[in-house]
Amino acid sequence: MVENDLAEKNANTCCTLDAVEAHEPASNVRAMQEIAMKDYPADHAFAQANAQWLSLIAGARRWFASPVGQLLLEDERRILEDELARYFGGYLVHYGPPADVPPGARQIQHSVRLGAPLAGVDIACEEHAWPLTESAADVVVLQHGLDFCLSPHGLLREAARSVRPGGHLLLVGLNPLSSWGLRHLFAQDGLREARCIAPSRVSDWLHLLGFALEKRRFGCYRPPLACTAWQARLAAMERWGDAWQAPGGGFYLLVARKLVVGLRPLRQPQRLPMGKLVSLPVAKVSRRESENQDNP
Repeated sequence: MVENDLAEKNANTCCTLDAVEAHEPASNVRAMQEIAMKDYPADHAFAQANAQWLSLIAGARRWFASPVGQLLLEDERRILEDELARYFGGYLVHYGPPADVPPGARQIQHSVRLGAPLAGVDIACEEHAWPLTESAADVVVLQHGLDFCLSPHGLLREAARSVRPGGHLLLVGLNPLSSWGLRHLFAQDGLREARCIAPSRVSDWLHLLGFALEKRRFGCYRPPLACTAWQARLAAMERWGDAWQAPGGGFYLLVARKLVVGLRPLRQPQRLPMGKLVSLPVAKVSRRESENQDNP
């Protein structure tokens, strides 16, 4: 059933590049198509869906595969595994551009990975059209999904729709108020395309979607240096940062719970108090008096 729904969504979402051509020159569109074709099969339906989205995800994957990107993912895995160990249920859904195997949860039976048609993805889909029914997942993890997407609001709405009432949404993003956010401004690689949305702004979006923020954590306090020697020297910054949870970490983790919509009880009809039965006084008549009345 999931495959049929996915095929139907793919047929509906696969379109030409008319929308991209309206805003981009023809040379840029052809360049994005060439980049997308290098990473995807030429006959794949998604290769004609949105070249800008495919090139964005491919560039993000290449950056996360670099030594600096791996440094960030290692710290994220440690914190995510610690958080996911608290949850249980039937389905865990993961969405994000990193190529590494996402962290799992021992007490959750099934784990599904959604995303672009790349290696390691279980179900290929576009960011705004997940082939899941409403309230299908117990836990949804968005690992840098909002950083590398075309429509953050659309992606977040789709993720929120897939979480069951009472379920949890874990969101990982690049912290703009950190050394990693500063590197993003001057980067010439895939990090340059990251949105770096502030955690306070994402928290407001989650509140509007009916989520309650339970926890906010930060990690990766070391600066984005590719030199392993410097990374080892600055390892103490991680211990200090984790102990104080300073807001200067390279990434943030937001843990939000989907609120359960309460049912309003039906009002019982008001019952008017009824008066008490009062016995009427009865005149006492003796037997002798009654006989005298009968026999005058």
